[in-house]
Amino acid sequence: MKSLGILTITLFLSLSVFAKETEPKTFLVLFKSKELKSLNTSLKDIQSQFSSDFKTKTYSGNSELALIIDIPECEFDVCFLGQFLVSLQKDREIKLQDIAFRLIDMTANKKSLNTYLSAFEESQKKEKNDKRNATAP
Repeated sequence: MKSLGILTITLFLSLSVFAKETEPKTFLVLFKSKELKSLNTSLKDIQSQFSSDFKTKTYSGNSELALIIDIPECEFDVCFLGQFLVSLQKDREIKLQDIAFRLIDMTANKKSLNTYLSAFEESQKKEKNDKRNATAP
C-alpha cells in the first residue's frame, strides 16, 4: 500500500514536469485615427485600459495607429482578444474588434514566417547545389 502511494505521487510529479507550458503571446492591434475620433476616444485611452493587466506599447505616425499587447502565458487567440470590452466616453462600452482595423497574432505569424523562411533557404541551397553540379565537369 505504501509503495502504491509513492508510485502515485511520483507519477503526478513526473506529469507536472512534462506538462506543456503556455508561451507568452504578442498581439498587434491596428486602428484608423478617423474612426477613433468619431468615437471620441484615443489610442492612449485604449492603451490605459490594457496596461493595468498587460505590457503594452503604442506607435503612431504616418500610418495607422498601432497598439502592441504582450500577454504572458495565455491561451488567448485573436477572436478572444477581440471580445474585450473597451470603455468609451459617456459610459459606453464597445468590443475591441468593432473599433480595431486589424487584430494580428504576432506569435502565430512569427511561427509561420520562420517556416516560410526555412523552406526558402532550403530551396536556395538546392538551387546552388544544382548550379554547382551543372557546371562541374
